[in-house]
Amino acid sequence: MTDLRPRFWETVPLNKLTQQEWEALCDGCGKCCLNKLEYEDTGEVAYTRIACRLLDGDTCRCRDYPNRKQHVPECVVLTPKTLPKIAYWMPATCAYKLLFQKKRLPDWHPLLTGDPESTHRAGQSIRGMTIPEGAVPEDDWEDYLIEETP
Repeated sequence: MTDLRPRFWETVPLNKLTQQEWEALCDGCGKCCLNKLEYEDTGEVAYTRIACRLLDGDTCRCRDYPNRKQHVPECVVLTPKTLPKIAYWMPATCAYKLLFQKKRLPDWHPLLTGDPESTHRAGQSIRGMTIPEGAVPEDDWEDYLIEETP
């Protein structure tokens, strides 16, 4: 991460970030890789404990990030262009969403602490709480809802 401009997230618009800076915004919480339920009548988005089949529940990282679309065609690739369309279902603490909304990063964010474990220590990740999506029939996902306000 040596090519990151100092405090780039405060000075550079999202659509002007380098690929390395864009990726560095991810706090490693893993919440975006949880399966969600969207209720058509209200537009409400509910998070489940059921993780994408590629998510490693211990590291909160994708097992094959560069090739994820090949394994999970429905995986949403987040870019400055797609962000406005999908920000509504992203976690409330997500740096991409916060910066899109012109808000500050939380104090525990790894870009501020310099420590990738700070997200987990702050209790902001899903480490150790997920269930693989193949273990639960989709009709039963509502039984595995968690508190997360997008």
